[in-house]
Amino acid sequence: MSRFTENISRFFLNRRNIFILGFVLTFVLTLLEVSHGKQYNFFTFQNGTFDFWKGEDPYGVEKYDFLYGPLFAILFAPFAYLGMTVGPFVWNLFNFSMFFCAIFTLPRLTENQKCQTYLYTAMILATTQMSMQFNPVVAYLFLFAFTLLERGKPFWAITLILISGFCKIYGIFELALLLCYPKFWRNILFTVALAAVFVFLPLVSIEPSGLMPFYARWAEVLSLHVDQFQFYALFNLYPIHDLLTPVMTYVQMGSIALLAVLFVVNRKQFDRFDFRAGSLGILMGWVILFSLSTEKHTYVIALAGYLLWYWVQARKTRLFWANFVLLVAVPVDLVCPTPVMRFLCDTLQLNIYCFTFTWLRMIYLTFLKPMACPKTIEAEV
Repeated sequence: MSRFTENISRFFLNRRNIFILGFVLTFVLTLLEVSHGKQYNFFTFQNGTFDFWKGEDPYGVEKYDFLYGPLFAILFAPFAYLGMTVGPFVWNLFNFSMFFCAIFTLPRLTENQKCQTYLYTAMILATTQMSMQFNPVVAYLFLFAFTLLERGKPFWAITLILISGFCKIYGIFELALLLCYPKFWRNILFTVALAAVFVFLPLVSIEPSGLMPFYARWAEVLSLHVDQFQFYALFNLYPIHDLLTPVMTYVQMGSIALLAVLFVVNRKQFDRFDFRAGSLGILMGWVILFSLSTEKHTYVIALAGYLLWYWVQARKTRLFWANFVLLVAVPVDLVCPTPVMRFLCDTLQLNIYCFTFTWLRMIYLTFLKPMACPKTIEAEV
């Protein structure tokens, strides 16, 4: 390796350097969106939050894109009341910092693996932050909760899992991992107590008689946000779309039930870090592949889980690069021309096929063919 290449590698495998680059990139992208008044998702979050605090229904027909639970409106309030200019900067920079921190707090990964995890996801993270989406929050809550469980802090892990679930459902399934850790029934009591707090917390703005109808409206809006071909989940594959659309809920329930069975059958593996990390990666892939509204940049969640699985399994790199090309590079118009992207992602749907195959392979190697794995593996990429 030449000295120049070594210097480049050393620069990009330095935590401080890539944090500064990512922070600056996030700031610039936010500036571009705000200067053109294109912070549309932030407006949705902000208006929904304002309506909640005024005691109004944020799920009206004209605002049906507000897809978040009442807890979200409480937690988003500090960002919303910063205004439509400052708020987006604080929102994006905060979420970038938390996503970055979540990666670098993951246990048993080397510093190089953590740097490579961020670099791998940097473009798709930038894309979703350009749209000011909630996806980075879902991803880093998954990772932070896993780290806290591994460090013997289940109360705070459960708190984060429930925050994710009460804001946008996805994260609630991580509660299954509690089976892998000590004092399961104590942790279930934590879960019940915290869930009760979060259920009733919206009473700070909602009348008691309106609490359950509020949750019902949220569920109703979520049920309407389906069957759109611009989405990129398993349900949107053209050959099986018409077949699966009428039974999407049953497919979701059946697939998560099957994963639960495979997980429990492997209970003897619960004490292995690679199994727990692999299970999390599979779960983070499931919430994207079986979602009803997966967009291209939503895969930042699935890829964060995949990379955790990849490092502890140390598998071959062909799928590693295939997913990078199809899920990270191709959707970026500065990297791939839009007509090419549409052909690969919309016509051929290679991005969905690629990650579906990857996810099935993750299941096979984690649940069906587990193998001994060192605590930390330096995989070549």
